[in-house]
Amino acid sequence: MGDFFALDVGTSAIRAVQLTGSAKAGYTLQNYGYAGVDPALVESSSEEGRAKLGEVIKTVIGQSGIKTRNVAISFPANKTFTTIADVPNQSDSELNRTIKYQLDQYIPMAIEDAKVDWALLGTSPRDVTKQEVLVASTSITYAEEQLEFIESLGLDVIAAEPDPIAIARSLTPIDISDARLIIDYGELSADLVIVYGESPRLVRSLPTGLQALSRAAAQTLDIREEQARQFILKFGLAQDKLDGQVFRALDASLEGFATELVKSIKFFNSKYPTIPVGGIILSGFAGVIPFMSEYVEARTSVQTTKGNPWQKVVVSKVFQDKLISVASEFSVAVGLAERTNRD
Repeated sequence: MGDFFALDVGTSAIRAVQLTGSAKAGYTLQNYGYAGVDPALVESSSEEGRAKLGEVIKTVIGQSGIKTRNVAISFPANKTFTTIADVPNQSDSELNRTIKYQLDQYIPMAIEDAKVDWALLGTSPRDVTKQEVLVASTSITYAEEQLEFIESLGLDVIAAEPDPIAIARSLTPIDISDARLIIDYGELSADLVIVYGESPRLVRSLPTGLQALSRAAAQTLDIREEQARQFILKFGLAQDKLDGQVFRALDASLEGFATELVKSIKFFNSKYPTIPVGGIILSGFAGVIPFMSEYVEARTSVQTTKGNPWQKVVVSKVFQDKLISVASEFSVAVGLAERTNRD
C-alpha cells in the first residue's frame, strides 16, 4: 500500500497512527496523534460541526509528525454490515461472478444503495468443498459523505474498512490454534468479533457502551452521569469499594451483555463445532474498567484477558511514556495501520 497512516475518528477521540515495517518483519511506531473530542461534535451533521471536527483532525495530524497524505479510515460497526458467506469451491473468475450476482443475498439493503466489498478467507474449516468469503457493506450515501469529508481535509483515502476488521487485526494473539472472542467496548456500542485462523468468522455490534453504563449507575445511585462515569472507571466492578454500590448498579446491564457473549460463542460453536473459543479479549473501556475481565470470565466460563493492540509493534520509550494513559484505545487505529496489500 505504500506510505500511509491510519485515522480513527472515534466517538470520543481522534487517533492517528503511522507504522513502518510489515507483519512478517514486525512493525515500529513511527508517528501517532491523539485528541479527545466531544461525542456531540463527532455526531454533528451541521456545516459548523463538521468544520470544527475537521480542524481537530488536522491539528492531530499536524502535531503527530505525519507527512504523508495517504490515509486508511474505518467505518463504525453500527454503520456497516459484515457477514461470512459459504460458496462452493471454484476458480477466481467464477467466484467473482458468483459473488457479484448473489450479493443481494448477503446484505440487508438494496444493491443500488450499498457500497460492498468482499475478500476470500479460504477453505471453510467445516466443509472442504466450500470457501468462506467475508462480505462487508455500508450505505453508499454514508460512505460518500465520509470520503468527501476526509478528502476535504487535503487527504487521499486509499482504504476503508469496518472497525471490527481492524480490531481483529491488532488484537488477535500471535500463533494461536483456537478461536478468540474479541470485544471492543466503546462509548455507544460494543463490537464483537470471533477470530479463527487470523480471519473474522463472526461480527456483531451491541447497542451498549460506557454512556449506557454511566446512565444506569447515575439513575441507581442518584448522582450525575459524569460522576457515575468517574466511579465506573476508578472503582469498576469492585465489590469492596463504595460498599459495592457501583457493581450492583451495573450488574443488570452487564448481565445482559454477558448473555449476548454466551449467545455469540454458542452460535460460533454451532457453525464450527470442532473449533473451541479458547479465550475472550477485552479492549476499549472493557480493558480499563477494573474487574471487568473477572466479571466476564465468571459469567461466560471462558478465560478472559485484556488485549494489547500494540503487541506486534515496537514502541519507543518516549512514545510509551506519552501513550500510557490511552494506549488501550488504539485498537482500531493500529489495526488499520497494520493493513497490507493483501487486505
